[in-house]
Amino acid sequence: MTREQRLGQVFVELADTLVDDFDVIDLLYVLCERSVELLPANAAGLILADHRGQLEVMASTTEEARVLELFVLQNSEGPCLDCYRTGQPQVNIDLREVEARWPNFRAATIEAGYRSTHALPMRLRGKVIGVLNLFCAHQVTLSEDEIALGQALCDVATIGLLQERTVRQGEILAEQLQRALNTRILIEQAKGVLAERAGISVNEAFVLMRRSARTNNMHLQATAQAVIDGTSDLNPAQSG
Repeated sequence: MTREQRLGQVFVELADTLVDDFDVIDLLYVLCERSVELLPANAAGLILADHRGQLEVMASTTEEARVLELFVLQNSEGPCLDCYRTGQPQVNIDLREVEARWPNFRAATIEAGYRSTHALPMRLRGKVIGVLNLFCAHQVTLSEDEIALGQALCDVATIGLLQERTVRQGEILAEQLQRALNTRILIEQAKGVLAERAGISVNEAFVLMRRSARTNNMHLQATAQAVIDGTSDLNPAQSG
């Protein structure tokens, strides 16, 4: 399969969420995963604003990325916050500038194993609803084409969250994002429960939960609840 064919598949995958009862959380994880696949990044994370405008960590490809994003929100420091406020990408920032503007963020980034980060806005016609963060294990400079591709992925996913539902009913987006936030909290609890129960890492626990949800045509929320309730039949052998 050529890169062009794969790009076509990914854009269809993101746009295919424009159906009734689509899974918001799964859309966000797909965006993060495909960004890592198609761009020179080792991890990705996504921060969204809830109905009150409060930023929340909603998805990440690794536990390290999730913890780093939590650090950003708790310390109000980092390029993703500037990206959200301005609606402009924060990419290819010189390391000396990063050190000067966000010293605590820079230290936390290095501790997490990353040497460069990039932030792309999730926006539609001036409305910014979140930020996609890319984390790189090495100092990576994104090309203009790579920045354009990353922004296009964000734009398609944003349309998936905003377009049809905000036309029909303005409150639906806020309700969806709030439900997604509640689901994310449940998923984080279930990841910890399953990791401890099965003796696996938190990352492996989430992969196992997500694969089970897709295999059984269930929402992640239902799968996570089953893990917490002890009614699921997940086992580490399924993660292979």
